[in-house]
Amino acid sequence: MKDYNIFDIIGPVMIGPSSSHTAGACRIGYTAQNIIKLPVSEVTFTLYGSFAKTYKGHGTDIALLGGFMGLRPDDERLVDAFKIADTRGLIYQFITSDEDTAHPNTVKITAKTNRLETWEIVGISIGGGKMIICSINGIDVQYTGDYNTLVTHHKDSSGMLSKITTTLSEHRINIAFMKLYREEKGKKAIGIIETDETIEPIVLQELLSIDGMLYVNLIEKIYD
Repeated sequence: MKDYNIFDIIGPVMIGPSSSHTAGACRIGYTAQNIIKLPVSEVTFTLYGSFAKTYKGHGTDIALLGGFMGLRPDDERLVDAFKIADTRGLIYQFITSDEDTAHPNTVKITAKTNRLETWEIVGISIGGGKMIICSINGIDVQYTGDYNTLVTHHKDSSGMLSKITTTLSEHRINIAFMKLYREEKGKKAIGIIETDETIEPIVLQELLSIDGMLYVNLIEKIYD
């Protein structure tokens, strides 16, 4: 039998009419920006399924954009997301698609950073203000944002996982959950490592020094 917490029962504290279309959408945007961790000049939200049909009426567009700019679902400034984006000079657009997806509340976020890098992140809102990031730059993942999380981008090579876990162990960081995804054998891989402890900057520096490590990102948990 599933264990329920208080947020499953009464839903999240939020601005907006729908936990899945506003709170969940806001959390997707918020998490996407925390995955990228770089200034973004342009962002496109491609909406699928129910998101595509009702996004204006339910404020999904406002929630996604506000979350992407660092606003949380209960932030009163969320209703001014368009105005804030315009003030910051952020170029944004919303596109609807009739393409079938596995989940009705799906959005693809395509963002261009000030380094001219393009990121593509796909998220789904699963109800009660919760969400799952299911793709990062074309690699399938399962990320919820419920823990302090390391996202490692590295070469798919022998011994890489052992080096990562050894580094964390040396700093007494307990791994709650860990999954490894790769685009193809011997090419690029992504690690999603959810931890119980806070991760200090020195840990990130040591992980980055591992031979074959391309990029390490820390995403602090969204909710206590």
